[in-house]
Amino acid sequence: MTGAHLTFDEAVASFPVELRGRKPAGAPHTPWQLLEHLRIAQWDILDFCRNPEYKEMKWPDDYWPPTETPPDDGAWDRSVQQFRNDAQEMEALISDESLDLFERLPHGSGQTLLREALLVADHNSYHLGQMVYARKTMEAA
Repeated sequence: MTGAHLTFDEAVASFPVELRGRKPAGAPHTPWQLLEHLRIAQWDILDFCRNPEYKEMKWPDDYWPPTETPPDDGAWDRSVQQFRNDAQEMEALISDESLDLFERLPHGSGQTLLREALLVADHNSYHLGQMVYARKTMEAA
């Protein structure tokens, strides 16, 4: 663990297969739904940052998976890998010294790269916390 928070990799490492599609008592989402939501939202923000032809997705339908459980045995791992790839792309984007983090995105309504990077960090932190809590709750039951 680095600092006060788990990393994404620490949160998903060895996540028990049997818990991925289970919903803890009183929780609104399964770990699978949280993982997919993290992946989809991060990709959407990345797409918004670098795509002048960005098309807004429909909230909440397009931001959550259609099922509570992974659709197949490889879905979890594919989602984890895509999340990692998009996180690296976001890091590369904000590390690009030719870009001004404070400049408004021309196709936005006042957003900057810095604002979007902070949004990704905040959003990911929130839902990773939910995922860790769900895992601990179900493992303790």
